[in-house]
Amino acid sequence: FSSPKVASGRAQVQQEPFLETTEGTGINISCSHPSKVLGEFIHFYRQFSGRGPEFLALTARGSKDVPDISGELWVSADGRSSALWLRSPRRGDAAVYYCALGA
Repeated sequence: FSSPKVASGRAQVQQEPFLETTEGTGINISCSHPSKVLGEFIHFYRQFSGRGPEFLALTARGSKDVPDISGELWVSADGRSSALWLRSPRRGDAAVYYCALGA
């Protein structure tokens, strides 16, 4: 699993450049966005080789189940960090994962 940096408007989000796990072992894809302001949401996408980005989930704060990928999206109380947890990833989940800020 790999997650490059993504910039959205004036705010920049930062992610680990590369993450790896074994099939069935949960993984946390974290994202830092210290410039997030009230009203902005954290969006997570993934992109498979040769295809366009696929929307996974969004939230402003708290946690949200993401049943399509057997995961959970979490955003800190202060909104400065977030994480996408894949509970039991399979080979078919190997992709580039992006987080972004947006309304």
